[in-house]
Amino acid sequence: MTEEFEDKDAQDSMSFEELFESFDAKVNQELKQGDMVEGQIISIGRSVVYIDTGTKSDGVVDKIELLDENGEFPYAVNDRIKLYVVSLSESEVILSKAISGAGMATMLEDAYRNRTPVEGRVTESIKGGFSLDILGKRAFCPVSQMDVRYVETPEDYVGQTHHFLITRFEENGRNIVVSRRELLNEQIKEQREEFMKTIAEEDVVQGTVTKLMSYGAFIELAPGVEGMAHISELSWSRVEKPDEVVRVNDIIAVKILKIENRDSENPKISLSVKQTSGNPWDNMGTAFKPGDQVSGKVVRLAAFGAFVEIAPGVDGLVHISEMSHVKRVIRPEDEVREGETVQVVIKAIDMDSKRVSLSMKDAAGDPWTGASTKYIPGSVVEGSLEKKEGFGLFIHLEPGVTGLIPMSSIRQSEEGSKYESLKPGESVQVLVQDVDEDKRRITLAPPDQKDPDNWKQFAGAQKSKSLGTMESLFLEAMKKKKK
Repeated sequence: MTEEFEDKDAQDSMSFEELFESFDAKVNQELKQGDMVEGQIISIGRSVVYIDTGTKSDGVVDKIELLDENGEFPYAVNDRIKLYVVSLSESEVILSKAISGAGMATMLEDAYRNRTPVEGRVTESIKGGFSLDILGKRAFCPVSQMDVRYVETPEDYVGQTHHFLITRFEENGRNIVVSRRELLNEQIKEQREEFMKTIAEEDVVQGTVTKLMSYGAFIELAPGVEGMAHISELSWSRVEKPDEVVRVNDIIAVKILKIENRDSENPKISLSVKQTSGNPWDNMGTAFKPGDQVSGKVVRLAAFGAFVEIAPGVDGLVHISEMSHVKRVIRPEDEVREGETVQVVIKAIDMDSKRVSLSMKDAAGDPWTGASTKYIPGSVVEGSLEKKEGFGLFIHLEPGVTGLIPMSSIRQSEEGSKYESLKPGESVQVLVQDVDEDKRRITLAPPDQKDPDNWKQFAGAQKSKSLGTMESLFLEAMKKKKK
């Protein structure tokens, strides 16, 4: 039991010694104006924040200095933060994100040597850059050092107050050159490292479109972190140019497909816009079925037909043979053009190969349907000569419906010469003799052959006449033989 108490006393003694050494180290550690302090937040008040500076004196910083761009306070107790020493006393250390009006002009040279940020106000835009007021001193910031991005409108920066690093301090402060870009790059590096720890492949995050190229869109995910969405990943639909889908400064959701060189300053991140929404083929089986008539946009022409988008990301093929009932199509571009909206009927859906067969002619309707009720045998209708052949005349009755007048009917007509002299496109009246919807045939004749059976009667009469002549010749020959 005694040994246990002795061990406990030894542990308490060691802990006290460690605490004393730690306190003594804090007492002996010295801070001076301009030093950077990375300390832990120990208390957050209404207007100030207290920081453990690692010395016997706690640091104090105005809370308003730590607000983000949205006016929000982004820190909590125990968070660590980097600040700079503005002034010191025995009881506290005044801290700031940068040297500002709270400091003195004599501190500028120290800020230059120690790379301590200083606060400056942009007073005017001049040739090659900007003129600034820093603690009453005039300073110059080259236009290339004002921001991490190209400055298109310098006048937008005039009147703004920012933090800068002094990159040149000469002639006792009469020649001061500063850079905001260097400071931003340091901040971006920290933010990039922090952000890269939080993301993984397959994550969906928000990003801002920064640049469009012919092959895709560049999207900023966080300061210093940019990814690229290839044009094929912008939409389930076929995209010719990225600006058909997104614009610069658009805020969009993206899916992280792949991360390469994660720990480098320029990680390569592949993104997808379209994969943030479901694949349209997942719903094809319930959204469409064969026989449905839908409208779609012609997105591409090929020698064998036209591809029509019936839903975002779903293209179907209208084969050249399915384009028209009324004529034989040789080239798809003779019937449709890219970007045109057309009516189509879904003929088949192959979910395995992701193919859809479409028909334009089925959507338009078959002109031969009901032809037997529209063109009644024995009726006279009007048509126009389509073309002449040795065996007859093709007469156009309506788009997709053509009938034939056999040449034999024309020769038997009293107006045969009139039909033989017709020119393509000329109108003419014709007699409907026979209609076969299944074979898509209509037999026509000149109107003077009102009785469709006339030709049979004529053929029978000719046959009787022929037989009668042969009979008389035969009887006459028999009589001569008897003599």
